[in-house]
Amino acid sequence: MGLRSTAPRRRVRPRVMRVRVLTFNTLFRNRSRDRLGVFAQLIEQSDYDVVCLQEVISPRNLSHLRRAATSYEHVAYASTFPLVRGGLVTLSRRPLTRRHFQSFTPTRPARPEWLLRKGALFTRVRLPEGFLTVVNTHLSANMDMDWSTANAYTKVEESELGELASLIGKIDPAEPKVVMGDFNVPRAHAHLRDFASRTGLRDATDGDTAPTFRPEYAVLEPIDQIFVTPGVEATTRLRFEEHVRLPDGDLVPLSDHYAVEATLTI
Repeated sequence: MGLRSTAPRRRVRPRVMRVRVLTFNTLFRNRSRDRLGVFAQLIEQSDYDVVCLQEVISPRNLSHLRRAATSYEHVAYASTFPLVRGGLVTLSRRPLTRRHFQSFTPTRPARPEWLLRKGALFTRVRLPEGFLTVVNTHLSANMDMDWSTANAYTKVEESELGELASLIGKIDPAEPKVVMGDFNVPRAHAHLRDFASRTGLRDATDGDTAPTFRPEYAVLEPIDQIFVTPGVEATTRLRFEEHVRLPDGDLVPLSDHYAVEATLTI
């Protein structure tokens, strides 16, 4: 009869994965193609794994971006001629195994944004050991810049957050998730707290109050957000606060928004 080993078993620790992500509203107006070209150069020199963009509305702008950001081989978007649906584009250096866009239900008051069919772009990113679901979204703008609960645009945003929460609720709760984009809702607003509670996600910025919208355009509380699954560690910071030089020498802001980056440890 053989002897049973009394040596202690070696505990196998799960591998820790580090993922770098960025969300950025690129601003469709004001020489958007030239600014996207500069932006592409910046992310080509970066170590971001996944980049979520809003307001890439023109298919020509998207083609220009793809030609310039060649290291991001995997691209997700949905098109509804003649626009990129929702203006949402997700770039990834890691393989994407799933892509799906879902429009929000149009809610009054009527506004030009309806033509964009705003919504959320879902992608599933393959990691060395597992997957990460990335949700890129852009909610309707509050045209009154009044986020009181009685405001018509606040009600629109509340409806869209409810739809987004329902969509996220259909994803396997065990899968790590990051939800990011231009929420157009201040970070401290009750609607965002309700969204986090309903989805089980947490604010990756830990309530940081630094504005994500350039003060020369408007003075706003932070409206670009990143939410992550509990258990996913995250550190965030603002990016692209400096002006950039375009090919003709003009010095301009890269957008009316700053970008928000996050380093995720899964």
